Amino acid sequence: MNESFLHFVWQFQYFDKRDLCCTTGEAVTVFEPGHRNSHSGPDFYNAKLKLDAIAWAGSVEIHLQSSGWREHRHHEDPAYENVVLHVVWEENEKILRADGTPLPTIELRHRVAPQLILEYKRMVHSRQMIPCASRLHEVSDIVKLSMLDKAVVARLEKKALLVLEGLTRNNGDWEETTYQILCRTFGFKVNAEPFLQLAHALPYRILRKHGDRLDQIEALIFGQAGFLEEEVNDEYYMRLRREYRVLRRKYSLGQRQMRRAQWRFLRLRPANFPTVRMAQLASLFFHQRNLFASITAIRSWRELQTIFSVKPSAYWLHHYRFFKKQEKEVATLGRASIENILINTIAPILVAYGKSRDDDVWTMQALQLLQETSAEDNNIIRAWDSWGWTCRSAFDSQALIELYNSFCSRRRCLDCNIGFSLLRPVSPSP
Repeated sequence: MNESFLHFVWQFQYFDKRDLCCTTGEAVTVFEPGHRNSHSGPDFYNAKLKLDAIAWAGSVEIHLQSSGWREHRHHEDPAYENVVLHVVWEENEKILRADGTPLPTIELRHRVAPQLILEYKRMVHSRQMIPCASRLHEVSDIVKLSMLDKAVVARLEKKALLVLEGLTRNNGDWEETTYQILCRTFGFKVNAEPFLQLAHALPYRILRKHGDRLDQIEALIFGQAGFLEEEVNDEYYMRLRREYRVLRRKYSLGQRQMRRAQWRFLRLRPANFPTVRMAQLASLFFHQRNLFASITAIRSWRELQTIFSVKPSAYWLHHYRFFKKQEKEVATLGRASIENILINTIAPILVAYGKSRDDDVWTMQALQLLQETSAEDNNIIRAWDSWGWTCRSAFDSQALIELYNSFCSRRRCLDCNIGFSLLRPVSPSP
């Protein structure tokens, strides 16, 4: 038993209300259970009820045991002075108000149907990855879709919050913030953090000053990443090395220069080597000097593909890493990589920009792009698919990832429309 279950029972009045009375004997009639409070203070506000013949309006506080009132020091908090009813599973001690009068309290432990308690315990203690997986077929499509909408928006807003936090650190510079987030995305999990560190070590404002010289952009990126420290007989490499040394002195970049050992190559496909990604980034920065402006102008998948389907310089068309030439041409960013960029960079930036302008049209644009993008393929999505919930787009896969991470894995079944619909009694007790 936990308070989340009691909140559920009280909010929807799923308990036997016949001869309902306080532990001190007053008859209780509930007109309105109140509204859930997501902030500090009592659990429900604007409740309306009657104790004997007197009508009350105020807050309701819920605890497993009545002693929770004292343990949480509510008796010392003025925010709890307007509590008109204490709802508990068990009254293990009498609670008094500041004036010495008993706090009206009702006990629910003998009023909740055993079947409801059993169903709840079965769900939250399930060993399945998705607690309600075996019963998903019982849930209506409209309930599922409403939860998808709720989950995908929540996921986008979490990501947008990180964008806005970065924007604050960058003093409102959208271009610099976009550059940092994009660099991190180009790391594709394994090298995400080193790429983000590179973005901080090499500010975008410096790259933009050399936007008309691809070789200088490459020199700055590879040099600051720690890849241009060798003496070798390779004309391209030595040219970048000379360029970087001049630029490193010019912009005082030495103290922030990274080490080559920070980058991971092991178990990566060659197309995902960090050197390949750096070359692709360099070409992107060469063709798109205003990243944020380009991203906020995207209106379709085709426009997105046009921006990110750029070829690297001639050297990197036949190299996965320095000094090792390939006969076969190295592929440019594929559809899956571009979709990953949309999901983890473009959509969050659009939502964050909309929030900064208080304009929901940008969130709608992000959602539309996700609907045009292929669904992701990972362990979470495959688990949902095995139980009959197939993703049609990245909108669905992002929603199901959020649903699993924020609700299923934490067993927050009562906060989920799906879990709630499965636990709701067919006929609530009168």
